[in-house]
Amino acid sequence: MKIKLSSIIVDNQEKALKFYTEVLGFVKKTDMPIGEDRWLTVVSPEAPDEIELVLEPNSNPAAKTFQQALHEQGIPLTAFSVDDIQNEYERLKKLGVVFRTEPTNVGTVTIAVFDDTCGNLIQIYQV
Repeated sequence: MKIKLSSIIVDNQEKALKFYTEVLGFVKKTDMPIGEDRWLTVVSPEAPDEIELVLEPNSNPAAKTFQQALHEQGIPLTAFSVDDIQNEYERLKKLGVVFRTEPTNVGTVTIAVFDDTCGNLIQIYQV
């Protein structure tokens, strides 16, 4: 058994695609219409045939409530691994990304948390 897909709830798929590709550096993998929405995935350019991240619309009221509650509580919806958190933090800051937490050593990892502009807080971490 393998993990091939993971979803992230977004308030606007087009805005999310722009942020996740143009700012974070992921690459669009799949874009198919499904009713009013799209089956829209992005992948890491370093592993294009591995895990796809689905940019899932939050049109479901339960998903919207969940997303808002996590954001209000300051809880990241997901986390992405980086090789050099300080360089990634500085790169993203230059692109206008708003961080809730600057790189902080929390024992065996260093973490930082930013707002993805699509209703989520995202954690990046370096082991």
